[in-house]
This record gives sequence, structure tokens and C-alpha cells, in this order.
Amino acid sequence: QVQLVESGGGVVQPGGSLRLSCTASGSINNIIYMGWFRQVPGKSRELVARISSVGNANYGDSVRGRFTVSRDTAKNTMYLQMNSLKPEDTAVYYCNAIDGGSLYWGQGTQVTVSS
Repeated sequence: QVQLVESGGGVVQPGGSLRLSCTASGSINNIIYMGWFRQVPGKSRELVARISSVGNANYGDSVRGRFTVSRDTAKNTMYLQMNSLKPEDTAVYYCNAIDGGSLYWGQGTQVTVSS
């Protein structure tokens, strides 16, 4: 089993920045991908960004150019630097990881963008 813990969420004004972290622990074999998703009530979870073990990154259309995903494999930690935040970025942000053929999810961290 792999446990994922997100941190760094909070309340920020439009145009501001936040940095999220996701740390994996437990029986880790080889995490191939780690990703960030977000969800608002009544909508399905959507991809924000994901990054492979060798650093290849993909982004959702709505965040490309504003968010940057990175990963410290030695610390089993993934980061999401979020800049130029908009009210529509308000959501619960979840991280996930693919390890040993299994998919794991964290509990989520709330991000609220409001003036």
C-alpha cells in the first residue's frame, strides 16, 4: 500500500500563487506517474497535471502556462506551483500515483481563490 498526503492548500486572492505538495510513503515499489486532479461539487474530477518518473509532464488545457508540476524522486514528493490563480481554479485538489500497477489517491486539499 502507498499513502499519499497533500499539503499547501488554502485561500488566495485572484492573481496570487500557491504551491501544493504531495508526499508518498509506505510500500513503494516504483512510482511511474504522479498526477494532480481537481474536483468541484457536481462535476467530475479533471486532470490538472501529471509527471512521469523521468520528468515528462502533461497539463490540462485550463492550467497550461500558469501551473508547473515537478517531482523530487528522492523524497517521493510531487509539487504543483500554481500562479496567476483564478476563481475558477477553486476546487479540492487530489494527487494520485501509479505504483506497481495500482492507482492510489490522496485525501485532497482545498484551494479557494477569492477576493
